[in-house]
Amino acid sequence: MNKQNPPATERGSENANVLQIRKIGNSLGVILPRDVLAQLKLSEGDKVHLVEQAGGGFRFVKQKPDFDKAMEAARRGMKIYHNALAELAK
Repeated sequence: MNKQNPPATERGSENANVLQIRKIGNSLGVILPRDVLAQLKLSEGDKVHLVEQAGGGFRFVKQKPDFDKAMEAARRGMKIYHNALAELAK
């Protein structure tokens, strides 16, 4: 018989963390394991953005999704208008 492999979430992949949705006050939340928090460099009070991926998954990012684009535009502007910004800074 030709058996297909079940998805990684069903196989119990070594890198998979199963998170349970829990009631926290009047809301629902997910508790992230300590090792995941360390890997993401997150601590209590940090804000994260949940970004949908093209393949249908999600990923957590610490900064806003368009932050890198905005910073690149700002750097270009600061380079172009360096002299004007230096004068304004006086």
